[in-house]
Amino acid sequence: MFEKMLDFLIPNYIAEGKSYLGIGIGCTGGKHRSVVLSDKIYEYLKLKGYSIKLFHKD
Repeated sequence: MFEKMLDFLIPNYIAEGKSYLGIGIGCTGGKHRSVVLSDKIYEYLKLKGYSIKLFHKD
C-alpha cells in the first residue's frame, strides 16, 4: 500500500537536496496497529538501502 507512495516520494525528496524525512503514524484503540505499520515501513525502507531509524513512543 505505502510502497508505491514511498518509491515515488523519497527519490524526489532526495533530489531536492533534503537529507531528513520524518514519518509519524498514530493509532487509537489500543490495537498497536501503528506499531505494526511502522515496523513494516521500516523493514521496507531498510531493504531499499535507506539509512533509517525507528522510534516507538508507547
